Amino acid sequence: MIHRCHTCSAWFLCPAPTSEQIMNAYSSEYYGEGEEKFNGGVERILDHFRKQRAVRLNHYMKKPGKVLDLGCGNGRFLSFMGQLGHKIYGVEMAGGSAERAQRVSGLSLKVGSLEPEDFAPGTFDAITLYHVFEHLVEPAKYLEIISRIIKPGGHVVMAFPNIDSFQSRLFKGDWFHLDPPRHLFFFSPKDFVHHMTGYGLSKIREKHFTLEYNPYGWQQSILNKVCRKRDVLYEHLKNNKTYVEDYSSLNLGLQSLWLKLSIPLFVGADMFDSILRKGGTVEFILQKEVNCS
Repeated sequence: MIHRCHTCSAWFLCPAPTSEQIMNAYSSEYYGEGEEKFNGGVERILDHFRKQRAVRLNHYMKKPGKVLDLGCGNGRFLSFMGQLGHKIYGVEMAGGSAERAQRVSGLSLKVGSLEPEDFAPGTFDAITLYHVFEHLVEPAKYLEIISRIIKPGGHVVMAFPNIDSFQSRLFKGDWFHLDPPRHLFFFSPKDFVHHMTGYGLSKIREKHFTLEYNPYGWQQSILNKVCRKRDVLYEHLKNNKTYVEDYSSLNLGLQSLWLKLSIPLFVGADMFDSILRKGGTVEFILQKEVNCS
């Protein structure tokens, strides 16, 4: 299902999905059909993590500036950045998430993809890609643009699935964060850092302990091993009734109960993984070299 490129060391889906398959993968069911992508309880938990992201980035920025979030989703992270005094910009593909983001006060939103002519060189103090990088059809194009529009000394934050994680090695095709056909390629942390130096971006922080993604990665991957279809609980949390229609309320209720009861176990697993630098996902804070144009 995935193969490694001997030139750049990235892992990629093979065969690559067609344009039609990719388009179908981002249907309204992917973005959620209600006011929010997930049900209310899950969205409140996610808002807590979004606030934490904003506080972390604000710490590195030192003073108010311009922040661009690529794949900004519903714009809630940027809303929190705006509350901290930053000017906020987002890019999001057309769909339910972009419609929600348009309601965020003060957000300058582009619906579509990032293009070279969108922003002048050195426009932004920070650019973020939270679980977006692995979705990009043309990642090199985006990196070229990012390295041009970030200010010297500015920060780039990227979070993505870790192909070198214990989760990836153990679950292989059942790994939750594999997410075919939406996730097109993967990097190990070591190869990613090496690759970023070619764009004038150097690592200042590498974070493997991520409660927002990693414990659930363990939980859903285990369920994927035993269920007929992958990501059933995840789709249930998005209220995707079509995807889970062949599962009884009892079955879905038991999966939800498993999710709640096993949280302490898999928080502990994430702590262990992070100590060994093998977290299911990884977050990098990078800085544009000051002597780079």
